[in-house]
Amino acid sequence: MIRKRLSSIYRRRPAAVVVGGGLNALGVVRSLASAGVPVHLLAGSRDLPAARSRYVDFHRYDDREPENAVGALADWAARHPGPRRPLILTEEEKVAAVSEQRARLESNYVLQLPPADTVIRLLSKDRFHAAAEAGGYVVPRTRHIGSIADLDRLSALVPPLVIKPAGRQRAFLARFPRACRAESIDGARDQLRDMLTVSGDLIVQEWVDGDDSTIYFCLQCLGDGDREPVSFVGRKLRAWPRQTGGTARCVAAPDAAAALIPLTARFFREQGVVGLAGMEYKWRAATREYVMIEPTIGRTDYQEEIATLNGVNLPWAAYRQALGQVAPRVARVAPARIWKDPMADANAAAAGETIAFPAPSDARVVDALWRRSDPWPGLLDLYDRARARAARLMVRSS
Repeated sequence: MIRKRLSSIYRRRPAAVVVGGGLNALGVVRSLASAGVPVHLLAGSRDLPAARSRYVDFHRYDDREPENAVGALADWAARHPGPRRPLILTEEEKVAAVSEQRARLESNYVLQLPPADTVIRLLSKDRFHAAAEAGGYVVPRTRHIGSIADLDRLSALVPPLVIKPAGRQRAFLARFPRACRAESIDGARDQLRDMLTVSGDLIVQEWVDGDDSTIYFCLQCLGDGDREPVSFVGRKLRAWPRQTGGTARCVAAPDAAAALIPLTARFFREQGVVGLAGMEYKWRAATREYVMIEPTIGRTDYQEEIATLNGVNLPWAAYRQALGQVAPRVARVAPARIWKDPMADANAAAAGETIAFPAPSDARVVDALWRRSDPWPGLLDLYDRARARAARLMVRSS
């Protein structure tokens, strides 16, 4: 009886449209499905984790260029007429593309995006830094590097340093990691000379001391006006690559919520941010303060599902907000859940990264791929890796 009632609710609810196929999108799909929301997924390949989920109606499109997502969304809406659907993005490049062409999509989708100028400003690490610094927020000292002539600006910084592209740049990321650490000014200059052959839009920041477990994040769904955002605060336990990479393992951080939720909400309100957003921080023990590192705007964060696993379903909150409904009630989960990217976490552990912060002893680790209720993403990933390993062994033996 309960299953039939849930199935009936599932059929009556308007579908959400999710763009992207990675682990981020898989967490979004599962979060929406847990609330009974049907999901249409637009992604570049059936072999991506989210596309393999039992909860999606999959639609393939050519995603080799970010702008292609706009055309794919317009074409899909033309083939599936109906009410405006909530749209959830999971990749930064698609946020910029959709924001630039929002007029083409607004009649068919509910776009919970900040104004176009805000999107441009906050997708740029350099412009974000300037906005945060002007607002009196604590940020690392930063210099923008656009040419060889700018390398003299590094003398104002104190190493170690971290070098990043100021925005998402495919050509840069094809050759370099998304963040590179330099132990000296000369070392940074050497790296930058090589990087400037690919990109003229780089930033260099002073390194904030602390291991990967001192990195916190505040994920939010913000509405118009002064409504309290739906919020979740977590912290990394491992990152891959170590020190400069993405989240490999993370956990809820309720002890930091009182400080980070109002701080994050204040910044986003000042900038006119609505919809899904997040802010990464690093705890600087020397000055006992949280340092703003960078925001996520207009999309879900890579580890967004950690919030759902701990009782704060942000994709569901964004869906309800898109339909003009009140935010869902937050039901904190005990014991706490730990989210892990299985491959990144294994790589970090193999590299010898120990977890400095002790997670709650009763916390349960949840694999981002493997779920008994949704087994295909995990099973097919295992099959793909076994097949790739067999192919490598055959090459070696030939």
